[in-house]
Amino acid sequence: MSSVLPTLDLNLIQEIDLLWEPVYPHLARQITELYGRKDGNILEIGPFCGVIFSLEKMKIGRSFMIATFPTSMDSFFRNETERRKVSRRIQVIETDPSLKGLDEEGFDLVIFRGAFFFPSLFQVDFSAIDRVLSKNGMAFIGGGFGKYTPEGMIQKIGKRSRNLNLQIGKVEVKEETLRQEIEKSGVKGTWEILSEGGLWVVIKRNGVLEKRSNGVL
Repeated sequence: MSSVLPTLDLNLIQEIDLLWEPVYPHLARQITELYGRKDGNILEIGPFCGVIFSLEKMKIGRSFMIATFPTSMDSFFRNETERRKVSRRIQVIETDPSLKGLDEEGFDLVIFRGAFFFPSLFQVDFSAIDRVLSKNGMAFIGGGFGKYTPEGMIQKIGKRSRNLNLQIGKVEVKEETLRQEIEKSGVKGTWEILSEGGLWVVIKRNGVLEKRSNGVL
């Protein structure tokens, strides 16, 4: 399992998860457009989960799971499911970046926010994400406010968000570096890098992604 973070770091991560609560519906809208489905098994991974709550509320998906790391974040998300009265709908488990304990080809939509930017906490494992994607599955991996979050909302929380991210250990990532990492990982699906509203990688196991002016195939 993943290593235990100091309490201070856990508190900072939990604060940023709550700070971003108004953003989740807007990210969910972008993800839903790309996903193009209303069914499927939905998985959100890592310490920066929250979009899954909006997807469940929008009735996008059949089953819902949060697979979180580092250690001790699981209790926070269990409390969040209780607070939102969705504990019977959204399962919470603890895992690690290798997604230990998750079924192969078990998920139709995988979301991983903050994936590239916190190497002191974890390293993204593209091959693990590829492994748990179903044959028609899609992954949405990366970070940013997304293309639909209103500018006023970004301005309202942006400064505090930046400060928290820096305290947690956020680093900048270049698209070319990210491209090289994906190519070395041996991901089987079609993938695309999107730079509108952040830095995101979309992976589809069995689908075609259209070329975009703001993305790289």
